Amino acid sequence: MAVEIQPLLKPSRLRRRGGLWGECLAEFLGTFVLISFGCGVVAMAVAALPGSGRTEGPTTFFLGAGDWLLITWGWAMAVILGIYVAGGVSGAHINPAVTLAFAVRRKFPWVKVVPYWVAQVLGALAGAALVYAVYHDAINTFDDAMKGPKTNGHTLASFSIFATFPAPYFHGGIWGPLVDQIVGTAFLAMLVVAIIDLRNTAVKANLGPLVIGFVVAAIGMSFGANAGYAINPARDFGPRLFTWMAGWEDLAFPGSLAGAFSGYWWIPIVGPLVGGVVGVLVYDLFIGDVLHIRAQQGELPEPGRTRPTTSDEE
Repeated sequence: MAVEIQPLLKPSRLRRRGGLWGECLAEFLGTFVLISFGCGVVAMAVAALPGSGRTEGPTTFFLGAGDWLLITWGWAMAVILGIYVAGGVSGAHINPAVTLAFAVRRKFPWVKVVPYWVAQVLGALAGAALVYAVYHDAINTFDDAMKGPKTNGHTLASFSIFATFPAPYFHGGIWGPLVDQIVGTAFLAMLVVAIIDLRNTAVKANLGPLVIGFVVAAIGMSFGANAGYAINPARDFGPRLFTWMAGWEDLAFPGSLAGAFSGYWWIPIVGPLVGGVVGVLVYDLFIGDVLHIRAQQGELPEPGRTRPTTSDEE
């Protein structure tokens, strides 16, 4: 809106929120929105739609690729909305891996890294709590109807609403899911810095969040099944912490299910942090350095050419 909006609080009480404190509040709210809509769409697919009689049975979900597309596009929209909410104040990292990558290669102040991380994790935890408050009846009904292994009455399927775990074909191995998280987050960071790089073909008219949402959807469609494409330490750790407090116990921490996987909790944290740095380094090595050199040349060649054209070549 173009009109001036008066603040809710007196200006004297707002001064501290003009700096880092305000940025942390924005990261909290942006990540809260991300998790509320992201975990919300998974709750819809896993528990609410089956329990409300909209599928073949009370525990029937993932009959086809369409169910996965519901989740990937839901997470894409969650990212878009989270960035639009927080972008004008904090830059809307809403992801510790992005914050770390920007500190390594985009001059983001190191002193802000840990405060951003804390705000992001707390926002994710609060978002998970909201989803549980809205859907706890559906989740409990789903868990009661499900057969098979249960932890304190909860199932792995209901845990998947909030946090991630590896596919069975890894047989509890570490390296497959870890590489998966590094690769997925590397693509995320690489494409984010490409989209916002004004030296490149940057997205105009404030459509960056929309395109970044497309990136998240693409990663989910292409690299999602191996380990749930957390690609965001706060996105996994915050809801995981909530589920541990809410009764999922070992499924959350240490992230173990007998005969399937064990001690998994750290992989969606370490993998994305490594992957984010890898992604921004790859972009700068292959693209960013070239753009930097061309900017120093003054008269830039047409994209696709290595030198300016001459009249004889035209």
